Amino acid sequence: MDLAYTPEEEEFRSRLREWLRQALPTLPPKPSPDDWPGRRAYDLGWQRRLHDAGYGDVHWGASPTVRLIFLEETEKAGAPYVGAGFVGLLHAGPTIAAEGTAEQRARWLPPILRGDEVWCQGFSEPDAGSDLAALRTRARRDGDDYVVSGSKIWTSHAEVADWCELLVRTDPEASKHRGISWLAMPMDAPGITVRPLKTLAGSAEFAEVFLDEVRVPVVNRVGAENDGWRVTMVTLSFERGTAFVGEVVACRRVLRELAVEARKNGRWDDPVLRRRLGRLNAEFRALWRLTQWNVSEAMGVPPVERSRDWGRTGGVPGVGGSVFKLRYSHARQELYDSAADVLGPDSLDLDRSWVLDRLSSLSYTIAAGTSQIQRNIVAERILGLPKGR
Repeated sequence: MDLAYTPEEEEFRSRLREWLRQALPTLPPKPSPDDWPGRRAYDLGWQRRLHDAGYGDVHWGASPTVRLIFLEETEKAGAPYVGAGFVGLLHAGPTIAAEGTAEQRARWLPPILRGDEVWCQGFSEPDAGSDLAALRTRARRDGDDYVVSGSKIWTSHAEVADWCELLVRTDPEASKHRGISWLAMPMDAPGITVRPLKTLAGSAEFAEVFLDEVRVPVVNRVGAENDGWRVTMVTLSFERGTAFVGEVVACRRVLRELAVEARKNGRWDDPVLRRRLGRLNAEFRALWRLTQWNVSEAMGVPPVERSRDWGRTGGVPGVGGSVFKLRYSHARQELYDSAADVLGPDSLDLDRSWVLDRLSSLSYTIAAGTSQIQRNIVAERILGLPKGR
């Protein structure tokens, strides 16, 4: 497999670097982490600038390799992360591009790309976290609407979202994987209550969402009724396959900064720490190569398995994304544990670099599918082992 970049891809990289060099110094100051309306405006403003410069559609309007280059270069340059646009740009948008009708793509994709609308993810429930297919939120068909009741938890960016990618049970009599549908729910619909949740780091990127007889038009269903589990696997393949790419680049940068700090404060003299940092360097280099492999695999998906209009330029990441997500989650935790070793007593100071990142890293073996779930996927779908009982 050829992991080298083509001349056209390298030209895209050079053009993007030059644009970032000119654009980043003109950004306004970042808002406070607790100012969610301000954060929404800041994040969507950056997305609008990307859109106007011709880079807004890289998440599904370009080849997987171009997406990889874009995420790599924006992270290296210190450009704003997708932030409040995370679910729309990296989860819901690619899913709609791959599975939606022409009308759905025309309605939802341009506002995401222009930075006009924010999406949140309504998947997990209080009793359906790791076992997502055990969800209980019900959607009863009533004419041209579904009437939805239930609750969701860990709903990313719900407090500032315009839309929610929502999993509901449309056939309570079917086996749990077969009675699910994927809906796009407007967050201003009557019957929706949002309660923000604070994380260990003190931020509130998540919320509980309570749904009381919320009416969602049937035309907002992506995919066939009761085929939502398959559509969800498309969403999760993007979440596990390419959504963390920029973070791998960020981790490699943090690793270099840790080595510099260790030399300054004398921790570099500890051979155990040096060996640990060296092993992590090899780990993240390997993860970057795995990312390139996953992207190459996505580009090789047969046309019949790709989206309708989108298929010639993009593919859905395969189960290799689970291998990546599993290893990356643990490597990230090891990286920030090493940061604590470098900082020593300062690792308890929340104003120091890397301390809040260490707290957030604890969630990575849970978010986007627990490590236990990823191991099951790898065992069953890659290694061909029998399912556990």
